Amino acid sequence: MATPPARNNNSNRSPQQSRGNSSRGSQGARPSSSSSVIKPKKANEDAEAEIEMEGVVSAVLAGTMFRVRVGNGHEFLAHISGKMRKRFIRLVVGDRVRIEVSPYDMSKARITFRLN
Repeated sequence: MATPPARNNNSNRSPQQSRGNSSRGSQGARPSSSSSVIKPKKANEDAEAEIEMEGVVSAVLAGTMFRVRVGNGHEFLAHISGKMRKRFIRLVVGDRVRIEVSPYDMSKARITFRLN
């Protein structure tokens, strides 16, 4: 024989109160639609901006990593951005590219655009 389902402790409440719409204030109630609107942040409002540079791909490494040499002679270890990976943009040695360097680690960069 099957056992009867366990009774809820809120069985003496009305169906409306057992769903969380209690009359004790807005503790369990849903917020109104006007107060639940989330305002999007502006780009780079709180974060530090990346440093954009142009360089030339000097070496192709494994795992879509590249060595990029900029005009002042510095080299960065760079990876392809997601949009370039999605569009199957291929890079070879000698391609001019635009990179973004994070201010936190000045040895690594992200390739954002192929210029030629």
